[in-house]
Formats: sequence, structure tokens, C-alpha cells
Amino acid sequence: MEIRNLTRRYGDLTVVDDVSLAVMPGQVTCLLGPSGCGKSTTLRMIAGVEMQDSGSIYTDGQLICDTVYRIPPERRHIGLMFQDFALFPHLTVAQNVAFGLTGPKAEQRARVEELLARVDLLRYIDDYPHGLSGGEQQRVALARALAPRPRLMLMDEPFSGLDNRLRDEIRDQTLAVLKDEDAAVLLVTHEPEEAMRMADEIALMRGGRIIQQGAPYNIYNAPRDRDAVAFFSDINVIRGRVSGALTQTPFGQFLAPGVPEGGEVEIIIRPQHLRIDFDRNGTGPLPTPEHGTPARGVVERARFMGNESLVEFRMDYDGSILKATVPNVFLPKPGKPLWLTIRRDRCFVFPVR
Repeated sequence: MEIRNLTRRYGDLTVVDDVSLAVMPGQVTCLLGPSGCGKSTTLRMIAGVEMQDSGSIYTDGQLICDTVYRIPPERRHIGLMFQDFALFPHLTVAQNVAFGLTGPKAEQRARVEELLARVDLLRYIDDYPHGLSGGEQQRVALARALAPRPRLMLMDEPFSGLDNRLRDEIRDQTLAVLKDEDAAVLLVTHEPEEAMRMADEIALMRGGRIIQQGAPYNIYNAPRDRDAVAFFSDINVIRGRVSGALTQTPFGQFLAPGVPEGGEVEIIIRPQHLRIDFDRNGTGPLPTPEHGTPARGVVERARFMGNESLVEFRMDYDGSILKATVPNVFLPKPGKPLWLTIRRDRCFVFPVR
């Protein structure tokens, strides 16, 4: 599936702004972004339930929709899966899954049984949806969407209605079934963890535009700007001004290429990339090329988060607050002086705009 320069406006408001994207068979692509950024509107235009103002949509190289020509939704061979599952309460599980199928009844039944077996629900084939749990209903919705063998599967936050205990299990099972079907999958979510877990490629959306696209590893480790870093994790921000292409910070000097003299920059570091060391009568560890110059702070508070501890420091240098995460239990008392060093190769330097 390929979309080219897709745009959608509501009056003077541009909701989707010149979006282009390609999804290959067997690939899960995730449209990731905050609520209201245009993800679901993009999905609805691809499905055919909403018309674009400009741009075109192709599947298998064939035009299915532009502003003149339009194949109706039911003939696009696209599967749809939404967060509310939208199962028919008056139909059995088998009838729900078979809803979009045509052909001999025996072939339909065989396809229904095949899919229900793959999502481990064959024993409920003649039950009704109200008797199933949320996770089981989600798997029935997946089977129904896949039953006609769509070339493209569209998924709009399909796991948001599940509790955290079930969510990871259902995601993994869904991903395995989708890969077996070799369908191109476009998943919409506002949860970075879900995108990282499921996607082969992430398209990060903001303000109706795709601002960065790539493999999850690349999106996470080479973000385009401060907001892209912050979308995936908590951040610490260290501000400074450029002098001679360098910025002076409590952790030593940082290069600021391309930033004019006197310009302000933000150095972004994630909490897990700060290292804590003990105070030795007012001194800390020696500087190293990897971690730079140490800076002292005083513990403001420390909290245990389950698999890690979050410690907040007020820095001696300028009174700013920095957060560090530590695996397992580390709960120093408020007021305790400690030293911080940072992974310089994990810092991102962005000009303040």
C-alpha cells in the first residue's frame, strides 16, 4: 500500500498535511503520535470511509482513490480493526468471523475454523461475544478482519481497551498471526511502547505531518528534535549558550555544530543514561571521555517504581532538577549529596527555536 501527498481539511483546519507513506507485505508500520495529530483520519481515508482533499492511495501499484476516481470501501480488500472490536452481539463467534466471506458454506466454515484455531478460540466457535472476555473478543475481531485475506490490515488502537495484564500477551499473539498472513499492516497508536514492540517501521506524526520515519531503533536513538525524544521517554534538559562552537555545562563542554555564536541550545539526556556516584568529602569521580565531567547534586526525593528507582536531584551548578533512574532499589535520603555523570554518546544537542 502506498499513499502519496494525502491531505484532509475541515474548514480552515488542516488535519492531515501532505502525508506520504508506503507499507510492504509482511511489514507492520505504525503511525505513532499524540491524540489529534491526524493518525485516525489518515486511516479512515485509506479505508475509504472518509475522502481526502488531495493526494492518492494505491494498493499493489493500482490506484484505488484520488480526488476523481474512487473504489468503494467494500471492494478495497482492506481489513479493519478498531479499539471497540465492533462485534455483532446477535451473531455467534463463527458467524462474526464469517461475516465478510463469500463462496460455498463449507469453505467459509473451514476458513473460520482455521483462524479460530490460530487465535486459540476454536472451542468458542458457537458461543456469543457477550460470553467472552475482552482479550477473547479482540482475537475474534482479528480473525474476522483477516478472514477475507485482505491485502492490507488497518488497526486503530486495537489494544487500548485491554487491561495491562493482557495487553502484551494479546499484542504478541496478534503480531504472530499477522506475520503468518503476510498482510501489510498499518497500526495507529499513541503508545510508544506498543509501536516499539510491534512495528517494523514507525512513522512519527505531529500536527498532521509525518516528521520522522524509520526502524524503531533508529527513531529512538536518532530523534529529529526534542519533542521526538520526549515522546518515547522522560528527558532531562540542560540549557547553554554557544561560544566558539562549544556549549559550557556543569558536565563539561559540548559541541554545537551549526549553531551561531551566542545561540541557545538544549542538551537532552534520558534519565537512564545518568550515572550516580558517591560524594567523597566534596569530590566526585574523575572525568572520563565517556562520561565527561561529574557534577554534584542533592537528592530531592527518591521513589521505587517496581523494576527501577527514580531519583531527583537539585544541581549545585544552577539549581535545576535532573532525574536519574537506577535498576532495582536505590533510595537515598533527601538532602544527601551525590555526583552525576552522563553518557555523552547518549546526549542529543538541539538548537532552541
